[in-house]
Amino acid sequence: MYAKFIKRFLDFLLSLTALLVLSPLLLVLTVVGAAVMKGNPYFTQLRPGRRDKNGQERIFRLIKFRTMTCEKDAEGNLLPDEQRVTKYGRLLRSTSLDELPELLNILVGDMSIVGPRPLLPEYLPYYSEEERRRHDIRPGLTGWAQVNGRNITAWDERLQQDVYYVGNCGFLLDCKILLMTVVKTIKRSDIIVGKQHGPGHGRLDIVRQGKLGKEENRREETVNIGK
Repeated sequence: MYAKFIKRFLDFLLSLTALLVLSPLLLVLTVVGAAVMKGNPYFTQLRPGRRDKNGQERIFRLIKFRTMTCEKDAEGNLLPDEQRVTKYGRLLRSTSLDELPELLNILVGDMSIVGPRPLLPEYLPYYSEEERRRHDIRPGLTGWAQVNGRNITAWDERLQQDVYYVGNCGFLLDCKILLMTVVKTIKRSDIIVGKQHGPGHGRLDIVRQGKLGKEENRREETVNIGK
């Protein structure tokens, strides 16, 4: 009952209240962002949300504060992310202030305050059926994976944590996640700003394509040995 009815009511009420209370801060960040980025201070991107009755993820447009410029190389290609992140952008990311516009996504029902983070649509073909359960509920501003390692943990572990949350979603767990989020935000812990390092990090599609390639190579080697 909580996940189906009460959670959405609380999301609407709390996001509306937060938007009203934080409106001065949002206005300041909008003006400063427009000056630093020399243009639109907002970043929007399509993300998959909760699955519909047909089992398909509903795509919505996520909104955040921009943290990177649109600088390109001599051939017209965007520079790597770590070269385009500004000092202002790093500050926004380290304090999670870049996420504040997502309160609008929560207000209209695209997202929830707590839930699995909305990832890229390009990742959809690389989920297992079990991992796709993360889309059985609305994606969140913060989630169980974010307070248990955030983007310093490998993809397999992060997705397992998302599925755990879906199976255990409840009022007390949401309160626990929100409290842990506040503590981690104040401490600025478990955050990588810029390029990620280590096995299992980076884009999920690239990571899993690499795993598939290694598995195919091992199968070919096994076949060759058996000849």
